[in-house]
Amino acid sequence: MRDLGVRLAGLLRPGDLVVLTGRLGAGKTTLTQGIGEGLKVRGPITSPTFVIARVHPSLCGGPPLVHVDAYRLGGFAELDDLDLDASLDESVTIVEWGEGIAEGLAEDRLEVILSRGEGAGEEREVRIVGVGDRWPDLELDAG
Repeated sequence: MRDLGVRLAGLLRPGDLVVLTGRLGAGKTTLTQGIGEGLKVRGPITSPTFVIARVHPSLCGGPPLVHVDAYRLGGFAELDDLDLDASLDESVTIVEWGEGIAEGLAEDRLEVILSRGEGAGEEREVRIVGVGDRWPDLELDAG
């Protein structure tokens, strides 16, 4: 997951929204850690479950990473109360548990669906779907 995040960071630019979906333990925060590593932002990147959102400034003049956990939010209105749109254009924004809530933040976004297998290997499957003009025809499966 971390390596995929580093590679994904190479595609991201200021204004990009990434919506992560997957059950507990699927790798959402680990993927975000890889994206943060690839963007060269200040860490550590940990799950923002209790603080809801964290901003990780760039260490190299790139965009900051805004990391949001929408698990405890009741809907888009509560997400909107975070005023993410104030920093959306200059940041890379990642919303964990964002499906059904974060889509209203931007017309263009990457939707990343993570699945964790059962058993000892706990193999992960990742599906990345681009939405909007920024990501024409992007749909990737990474297993």
